[in-house]
This record gives sequence, C-alpha cells and structure tokens, in this order.
Amino acid sequence: MSQIFDKDGNVVPLTLIEAGPCQITQVKTKKSDGYESLQVGFKEIVKKSKIKKPMAHKPFRFIREFRNAAAGELKLGDKIDVSLFKEGDIVKVAGVSKGKGFQGGVRRWGFHGKKATHGVKHEARTIGSIGATGLQRVIKGKKMPGRMGGVRTTVKNLQVIKVDKDNNLLAVRGAVPGHPGTLVEIRT
Repeated sequence: MSQIFDKDGNVVPLTLIEAGPCQITQVKTKKSDGYESLQVGFKEIVKKSKIKKPMAHKPFRFIREFRNAAAGELKLGDKIDVSLFKEGDIVKVAGVSKGKGFQGGVRRWGFHGKKATHGVKHEARTIGSIGATGLQRVIKGKKMPGRMGGVRTTVKNLQVIKVDKDNNLLAVRGAVPGHPGTLVEIRT
C-alpha cells in the first residue's frame, strides 16, 4: 500500500497492483466444451528447465480460467493489460486473505466474552455454551476458536485512481486482500 494527496490536500490510501500483461492460453466454447470461458496465463516462465512437458505450450507461472459471455470477442494469443481500465472505474478485487493463525472466539467471531465480576474467574474471553442438553453433540458450523484467515475474499467498490500503461501498474483506492505479491483477480 501507498498514499497520494488529492487536489484538496487530503490523503488517499491506495494499493499498487501489477496488472498484466496476461495472455489468453485457451478459449473454451459452448460447442466444444459445453460452456464459454477464457483461460489466461500470467508471469511467463523464463527458464526452460522449469517447464514440465504437459505445460510446454503454456509456459506461465499462473493459469486461471474465467467464465465469460464475451469469450467470442477474444482469440488465442491475445494480450490483456491495464489499458482495459481507466481512471474512475469501480472494480472488485478478489484474492486469498492473510492467514492469522489460531484465534479465539473473541477475535475470530467478535464474541464479547463473559463478565469480569460475579464469580467469573479465568474465563473472560471464552465462548460460553456450545450446545443444548437435548442434542448431545456440537452442531456443525458452530462458531468456535480455530484458524482464521487464508480464505478467498472479495473487496468490492474500489475506485481506480491511476493507470500506468508503461509499467502495467494499476492504483486502486483502499486495501486489497492478501500479503504483498499475492495473485489477485480484478473485475469491473
């Protein structure tokens, strides 16, 4: 993340994203595959020794598929870059959020814990009851302590502040999920 100042002198928090160039590696059609989608490759592998034989025709580090109704407009080998975006566009960014490790119920789910008085001792941040007496088991999906983060998250309504076509950089207002260097998906 970084920041810039707008015309009025206010601080605008932004995230810089390297957006492409991505290359279309496969176009799936309803006739041949039963559905329409585009397969896109990002970050071409330079060392030939790192490319396995099955992927020799697609030498990319990341390959993702996007179901898209407009798949007929693009063809195999076309490049997708930041020129698709313009300043002021509203986008949504999806990615895998940062892992936070094992967390208790107060941090993970926002439980308020128990009172600090009236005989409550050493239980200020515990979750309380985890089930009824009639059903002698814990119901599936019960909010309990456990590993937090590391899941796919989408942040919506981020505004594109700047587009740098020379360096393939996109500056969006606000934070995006994941640690620096994480692969993210940007949709308009």
